[in-house]
Amino acid sequence: MELLRCIAVLVTLVAVMGHPDPTLDQHWQLWKKAHGKEYRHQTSEDVAALLTGLRIPYGHNQTSTYRRRGGAPDAMDWREKGCVTEVKNQGACGACWAFSAVGALEAQLKLKTGKLVSLSAQNLVDCSMMYGNKGCGGGFMTRAFQYIIDNNGIDSEESYPYMAQNGTCHYNVSTRAATCSKYVELPYADEAALKDAVANVGPVSVAIDATQPTFFLYRSGVYDDPRCTQEVNHGVLVVGYGTLNEKDFWLVKNR
Repeated sequence: MELLRCIAVLVTLVAVMGHPDPTLDQHWQLWKKAHGKEYRHQTSEDVAALLTGLRIPYGHNQTSTYRRRGGAPDAMDWREKGCVTEVKNQGACGACWAFSAVGALEAQLKLKTGKLVSLSAQNLVDCSMMYGNKGCGGGFMTRAFQYIIDNNGIDSEESYPYMAQNGTCHYNVSTRAATCSKYVELPYADEAALKDAVANVGPVSVAIDATQPTFFLYRSGVYDDPRCTQEVNHGVLVVGYGTLNEKDFWLVKNR
C-alpha cells in the first residue's frame, strides 16, 4: 500500500450574515426543536462546546515547511473531482478534529489510488489519546495525523464505524484502509498559502471560530459573520474556494 501525504493548517476563517439577525433568538429556539430534546435546555454556547471539540496543543508553535506551487485557478471544488466523501453526523461528541483529519487523508487516498473510501473517525477517537487527544472531549488534527503515521495506518469507516462516544481501541491492521507518511502545516492565518495548498495538493484541515449561533443556523449561501474572532474551536475541511456575487469564499465540509 502506498504511503499517503496529508496536509494540515491552523487558520482563522472569517467567514455569513453581514449583520446580526434581530430574530436570532427565535431561530435558535426553532433549531433546538428541530434537532431533538437533548438540546432543549441548552444555550448556543453549550451546544457549540458540545458539537465542536478542537483542542489546540499547549504552546503550539508551528514552523511551516510548505512550499508554494503557484498557478492556483480562480475557483476549485474537490467534490467535482470525486475526492470528498459524504458529510457525516458528529453527534454529541467533540470529534470535529477526527473528521477533519480523515477528510484530508480520504482525498489523498483518492488521488493516489483512484478509490474514495470513508476512513474511521472513531479509530482516531478511541486510539489517539496517547498523543494528547481526548476522544469526544476534543483533539487536534496534527496529533491525529501523527497517530496514523506511527500506527502505520487507519481503519475504514466500514470496518470501524463511528459511535459518537469514547470506546476501547480495536484497530486491526488486517482492515487497514490507508496510511500517511507525513503532514505539513501551512503558515498561520495565511490565506494565500491556503489557496495554493487547496489548489495544488487537495482538501486541507483547518480550524475556525464556530462560537456564533449563526454558524449552527446556516443553511446556504456565503457564511460571513462579522463577530467571528480569531479564537478557533472547530476543525473542518476546506475542499475548495471561489467567488459568489463578488465575495470570495472558502468551500468547507463540516464533518
